[in-house]
Amino acid sequence: MIEAKLKDDALLADIVAARSEPDALRVWWLGQSGFLLQYSGRHLLLDPYLSDSLTRKYAETDKPHVRMTELVIDPARLDFIDVLTSSHNHTDHLDGETLTSLLQANPHVEIVVPEANRQFVADRLSVLPDRLRTLDAGQSLEAAGFQLHAVPAAHETVERDDDGRCKFLGYVARCGPYTVYHSGDTVLYDGMVDLLREFPIDLALLPINGSLPERRVAGNLWGREAARLAKEIGAKCVIPCHFDMFEFNTVTPDEFMTTCEEIEQPYRVMACGERWTCYS
Repeated sequence: MIEAKLKDDALLADIVAARSEPDALRVWWLGQSGFLLQYSGRHLLLDPYLSDSLTRKYAETDKPHVRMTELVIDPARLDFIDVLTSSHNHTDHLDGETLTSLLQANPHVEIVVPEANRQFVADRLSVLPDRLRTLDAGQSLEAAGFQLHAVPAAHETVERDDDGRCKFLGYVARCGPYTVYHSGDTVLYDGMVDLLREFPIDLALLPINGSLPERRVAGNLWGREAARLAKEIGAKCVIPCHFDMFEFNTVTPDEFMTTCEEIEQPYRVMACGERWTCYS
């Protein structure tokens, strides 16, 4: 089992201590595609998966989800979250156990999800549909001081519901002077680079686990693709994610790092529970 850089009490202490510099943007990787962003004393939690629900669900199947990295924190202890997102309906991005605990700990948290998934999310979380705030690609909203803009994600295609709304989204989050792009699960698609170039992206959070048919799950960017996408959209830094969670669906970050260095794209590979800080 891979040990977290910080977990439980140590992680909480680090989050509290970081609030002493309100003008900086701080980011913690919580595993898989889950990131906690802190700016000016407010907290945005992106796509958290903080349970073992998938490991239990698939334990007796031919596709076991064996956890590789230890759980960084009980979500019930994150009682300071202002905004919570889900990019799509797959359980590692919309985990009922994680989100129910977070809702109990943060009864007034704003929950942002794709409009196409509103009813599905409401059912999974046992909340009224109106409890959720929703976006479709091209739309924006403000939540607790964070500006969120939705862009399409292709997992592995840009899927839409009967009303033409995207089922998979990425979020561009504006936190004061900082802009963060969290892609959700995605591969490259036509027009993606031009769309993202419209934003002055300081940090891109991109999956690197790629796509292999034998996994029997929808795929993502490979490490080399994530590095080049970050370069093409002008990201000042890129952090990889969606690896080291499940044994059947992971890669090493070696290809990602090698490509970043070859093309001179600034990057940071984080350990689970580690903090990254950006100063304007």
